[in-house]
Amino acid sequence: MKHIFRIISFLEGISYLLLLFVAVPIKYFQGDASYVKMLGMPHGLLFMMYIVLAIVIKKEMNWDNKTLGIVLLASILPFGTFYVDKKYLR
Repeated sequence: MKHIFRIISFLEGISYLLLLFVAVPIKYFQGDASYVKMLGMPHGLLFMMYIVLAIVIKKEMNWDNKTLGIVLLASILPFGTFYVDKKYLR
């Protein structure tokens, strides 16, 4: 389960960075919202999978509620999922 969570965590982090630093600037500077639409749905699905897997894996990893809170908070911060991978999953 940990391996699956690491993969989802990585993909969620990449999709979030692409959305924030590629798709959104293109939308506002070039007026083309197609990239946001194209990246938004996969990112949303990966985000939901990240949240669910974090809650499921909590018991397996022996995380307390504070650690789970940090892991969940990291999902909304740019580069946060990479921090979680390095600090809590390796």
